[in-house]
Amino acid sequence: MTALHHPARQGGRTGREPLVRVPFSTVDEVTRHCLTPQEPETVHIEVHLSGRPDAARLRTAFTEALRRHPRVLMREAPGPWYRRRYEWELTDGPDPGAEVVSVPDTGPGALERARRRALTQAPPLTASPPVRLEIIDRVLLLTVNHTALDGPACLRVLATAAELYGGRDNAPQAPPVRPPAGGTPRGLLTEAGGTGFATGFTPVARVARGTPGPGHANGMLVAELDVPQRPKGAAYTVNDQLMVATARMIAQWNDGRGGPSRPLRITMPVDDRPRGMDMPIGNGTRLVEVPFTPAELALPTTELLLLTAVRTRALKALRRPQLGRGAALLTAPVVPVAVRSVMARTARRALAPWTSTTLLSNIGRIPYPLDFGEGAGTARAVWFSAPARMPRGLTVTTASTGGRLHLALRWSAALLGPDDGTRLRDLFARHLDATGGKGEPLP
Repeated sequence: MTALHHPARQGGRTGREPLVRVPFSTVDEVTRHCLTPQEPETVHIEVHLSGRPDAARLRTAFTEALRRHPRVLMREAPGPWYRRRYEWELTDGPDPGAEVVSVPDTGPGALERARRRALTQAPPLTASPPVRLEIIDRVLLLTVNHTALDGPACLRVLATAAELYGGRDNAPQAPPVRPPAGGTPRGLLTEAGGTGFATGFTPVARVARGTPGPGHANGMLVAELDVPQRPKGAAYTVNDQLMVATARMIAQWNDGRGGPSRPLRITMPVDDRPRGMDMPIGNGTRLVEVPFTPAELALPTTELLLLTAVRTRALKALRRPQLGRGAALLTAPVVPVAVRSVMARTARRALAPWTSTTLLSNIGRIPYPLDFGEGAGTARAVWFSAPARMPRGLTVTTASTGGRLHLALRWSAALLGPDDGTRLRDLFARHLDATGGKGEPLP
């Protein structure tokens, strides 16, 4: 069944019935507790089309797509300080006055201004839906409040809008098959609940400070690269190559700034949801942490790739709460949310030295054609970026479209500046090439 023929939300409210409420998930609540106005928690999705969409038609299609995925149509429900849960209030449509789809002023720099808005202005949680779609010539820029939704969920909604707009099938393709497992690398913990590496109480490496630019919030750089080569039948995936490139990029960046030699940990979202119309909408990923020691990062590239492949496979197979058992316990509705909020912020500050070094979110090959039909055309490039609040201060997000790799580096303005982003991009590109056999890592 395609999105075009999927039944819309059945029934309707009479106006006298109370709105349906859904409790916040663990990810929703932890994010809500730790929000800071200086660094809005947004996800940015940028789709470059081969043609120019009609704004009125796209507004109609996107609004209907929201109704086909009603879990998007929500706002934070009000409540007293002593309530035990935050809750989402589901609505029948966008709130009156909410400009979900807009066409900002065009002209030189229009896309850069839209990107800046995506990093500095989060759609409010108090209005339904907490998303904003801007049409800039042939670019669709979707800004998502990450307290409510993640990138893959909103991409599903956009695929439905493409089908409603163009009348063409945008059903997801089958995911790629992961290659067979190799041997078990040293240092791997396989017991349930393990982190994948015994780092003990040693603080993990932080991304070394560069030359921060002016202002607050996040900075971002997007780039288009070659998908790395991989021998046929190799026991590692492109995701493993991206993981190795990210780890070596940060290790070299830190080494060049005199940082101490410490283990790295890279947070990796794992998303097991189906991609069809039955995809659960919300924050549906769980997070695992992939560790690397300085000695491991000095291994020959092929050996490091095989080690990484087994490690990521084992971590993905672990069935754990979204943010681990500690976060699940912290968000248990035992005390009022106001008390849990103080506890969460205190824990975040106390555990900062052991927070993972960075986050690598690999969306992988875009599973939908994103075909908007005649005139608007199909997606030729798709970028995502994830929030980069301190103490991590840097996130790496990748997606593959049309045989090209689309990379977004996003950083906290308190840690890095635009020139630092350029240098990190160059390091990442060269280390990624090395995973495909185009030379060993940089000295």
